[in-house]
Amino acid sequence: MSSMHYVGMDVHKKTISYCVKTPGGRVREEGTVASTRAALDAWVAERKQPWVGAMEATLFTGWIYDHLEPHARELKVAHPAMLKCIAASKRKSDRIDAGKIADLLRCDLLPECYMMPGQARELRRVLRFRNLLLSQAVRMHNKSAGLLMEVGAPYSKRKLKGKRYFQALTESVEDVPKSVVEMLRMSRAAYDLFQQGQKTLVRALRTHKALRERVELLMTIPGVGEITALTWALEIGDPHRFASRRRAVSYCGLCGAQVESAGKTKRTPLSKQRNKHLQTKLIEAAKLAPHWNARLAVIHERELERGNRNRATLEVARRLVGLMLAIDKSGEPYDAERS
Repeated sequence: MSSMHYVGMDVHKKTISYCVKTPGGRVREEGTVASTRAALDAWVAERKQPWVGAMEATLFTGWIYDHLEPHARELKVAHPAMLKCIAASKRKSDRIDAGKIADLLRCDLLPECYMMPGQARELRRVLRFRNLLLSQAVRMHNKSAGLLMEVGAPYSKRKLKGKRYFQALTESVEDVPKSVVEMLRMSRAAYDLFQQGQKTLVRALRTHKALRERVELLMTIPGVGEITALTWALEIGDPHRFASRRRAVSYCGLCGAQVESAGKTKRTPLSKQRNKHLQTKLIEAAKLAPHWNARLAVIHERELERGNRNRATLEVARRLVGLMLAIDKSGEPYDAERS
């Protein structure tokens, strides 16, 4: 083990600064390598000693991790927020940051974060792109309604999404500038394009063999739909990494930070350190789940009696997290009598 090298990497879009240290902390090599696969291959070929590496989680970390992971004895990814707290300093540069990451790695103090397998990250990227397409479709639909209201044209809000109704509306509308009619048709074309795209992506995810059984298992919980189950499976990854429901609830952003001082403990508003994709979907699901799940309906009514609708929704979302975590870990379908 004395010959093991510890490599800290400060990853950027165009370059990667690295620092190679011995177990005793002596710098063996420092430098910069271009953020390309060819440059990394040449850099890896120069490693004569076994090495373990670490890098900060950034937008560029995924493909670099996948490319270097087969060549390292072990490769870790550091949590960026925790890394800033540990390695805060007046002096900051890429070279210094790489050295600090190497020191944290060799001293076993690196604040490691979970790194999903490559295939799971690819599917998660598809789901997040689907969510983007859906949000754009909603924006286009709202823009069409806004244009109609702006020029005083009467329309049915309930029927506006229908293709036949929209076509008849644009052909029969009166006292409306031609430019508005053209913009309405453009916004409708964009809406149809985004909707078709997101449906195609959901269909591909639904039939993926690595997801199908897991999603079907989660959907046995009344109130959990296909998109909620897909989001949970692809954002959580391995459910066993959460030792308790509380940790999963915190990861989903459904509780505030805990502040304790002088023997007093209090909770702040919902923390910004969360998985925003899961938080959004769980809150959306929590607003509908009580209509389908009698157990969650009782919880929702109990919290409503205390006079706060938002807290009732959050409590239902937390219970959904507990149910999905238990089902995901056990691999057994939902049983209302046993739960």
